[in-house]
Amino acid sequence: MEAVLQKNRILVFLTVLIFLVSCSDNIEFTKYQSLPSAAWEAHKNVSFEFNVIDTILAKDLFINIRNNKDYPFSNLYLITELNFPSGDKVIDTLQYEMSDKTGRFLGKGFADIKENKLFYKKEKVFPKSGKYLLNIRHAMRKNGEVNSIPFLHGVQDVGFSVEKAK
Repeated sequence: MEAVLQKNRILVFLTVLIFLVSCSDNIEFTKYQSLPSAAWEAHKNVSFEFNVIDTILAKDLFINIRNNKDYPFSNLYLITELNFPSGDKVIDTLQYEMSDKTGRFLGKGFADIKENKLFYKKEKVFPKSGKYLLNIRHAMRKNGEVNSIPFLHGVQDVGFSVEKAK
């Protein structure tokens, strides 16, 4: 009788283990790059190379920004360049809110560092498998000025993630 109970326990344990392992996360790619001195230099791309295998199922693409209390703005302008294996590229100018109307930073996190998961492309179906390259640079400038801010302070890390669309 005890041997049967032991086998049942093992069977239940293995079933639970298989269930937990099979419940994979939706994240297919994620990577972060730290910025020296928490300052993003103008015209310096943060680049992410990633492989696409699945050209059928839609993906959600996110730009992830970790900022600290030294970030001086309530928004963030980015210029992205998505390079396809075919040599084609798509360039976008994006704007994101980084704080609410009271000046409190948005995003998740305790203390002085907030992480923002910003939609880049929703339900993107990649036309071709292969290596893709995403370049991201900031496009922040002071009101009335043409040139970008030389060093955008308060941005600690820039990340990129690809997830299965929900």
